[in-house]
Amino acid sequence: MALKVDVPSALLRGEVDEGYGPVADAFRRNFAERGEVGAACAVYRDGRKVVDLWGGYRDGVTRAPWREDTVVTMFSTTKGVSSLALALAHSRGLLDYDERVAAYWPEFAWRGKGGITVRQLLSHQAGLPVIDIPLTIADLGDLDLVAAAIALQRPLWPAGTRQGYHGISLGWYEGELLRRVDPARRSLGRFFAEEIAAPLDIDFYIGLPAGFDLERRATIHGRSKYESLLHLGDVPRGLLRGMMTPGSLTLRAFANPQELLTDVNYNRLDVLSVELPAGNGIGEARAVAAAYGAAVTGKLGLAPHTLDALVRPAQPPSGGLVDLVLRAPAVYSLGYLKPTSSWPFGSAADDAFGTPGNGGSFGLADPDTGIGYCYAPNRLGFGITDRRELALRDALYRKVLGERSQLPG
Repeated sequence: MALKVDVPSALLRGEVDEGYGPVADAFRRNFAERGEVGAACAVYRDGRKVVDLWGGYRDGVTRAPWREDTVVTMFSTTKGVSSLALALAHSRGLLDYDERVAAYWPEFAWRGKGGITVRQLLSHQAGLPVIDIPLTIADLGDLDLVAAAIALQRPLWPAGTRQGYHGISLGWYEGELLRRVDPARRSLGRFFAEEIAAPLDIDFYIGLPAGFDLERRATIHGRSKYESLLHLGDVPRGLLRGMMTPGSLTLRAFANPQELLTDVNYNRLDVLSVELPAGNGIGEARAVAAAYGAAVTGKLGLAPHTLDALVRPAQPPSGGLVDLVLRAPAVYSLGYLKPTSSWPFGSAADDAFGTPGNGGSFGLADPDTGIGYCYAPNRLGFGITDRRELALRDALYRKVLGERSQLPG
């Protein structure tokens, strides 16, 4: 049975700057009309926080209220946060997007991967969405073991010819690449903590640290089978078929370790404690919005040429834009999704870049409007985009900024 709760308006908190009231209105309607259990939404514009909302229950079963400092797992929204670490390394001259990955990490060249560039890897064109060597959650705590497993992977297509969402694997490849180029040989989680989170004073973790106050953590509430059947129309048909077909490329891309296929396993401390830079980031929505806001204002330290690289779409693969994992057209940049006509986000300039997360979370940077944005719920929704998130983003862009609608069309 799907979790359903009535959330009193007294549990909806936060503040918005003058003119941003439509975002707060949409946030309230999510609880009144769209079954929200607990969530947070934050917006930074030109470096200033203009929206900071939270409310509902961090645990819908125990009715523990969502607090100002509640953190929540954001699934693939983590990818965009992790890719900021690679972007910062690029700005510091530690890596070149057009260099071969093997130039920094010689073992990566094994099994026909010697010619793959950093750009192709981060743009989901490397043919590496699947890791064939079975891994356990415990294995993920040994970064050398993970590095060996992914270095042994044989690509599924020649780099640059096709694209397929590297749903779990991208974070491990990013993490090992960063370890190789960082003079201190730090993991991606540690690099992010020391070079981004600490300077910006934000709460977001790629690998939950020991001793973290678990009372701050929101419980992920999954989807019942019955509820999923009622929302089949929200999921692209190709993706749905892929996830339901044993042995499909789609399913294999998300099924190693096997525990990662079960959404509520992301409530487990062992899953949250390892570094999974593609999927287990946990933190405050305002942290992600602040990080993206800092990326577009220069506060993060990204060089102009790095920001330009993130804004530009990747060169389309020679085999076309249909993603072999998502089974739908997609446009990527360096660790990010880019807007398309079927999935618009950001302003009409199409400079925005970001990543959505399983069940509804989404974070983006929009240099054209100076926006850093994040929405993060604990009740998982449906599809690549979620109606609750769309309502908030559409209120921001269409009603507040006077930009284009964010609704697919």
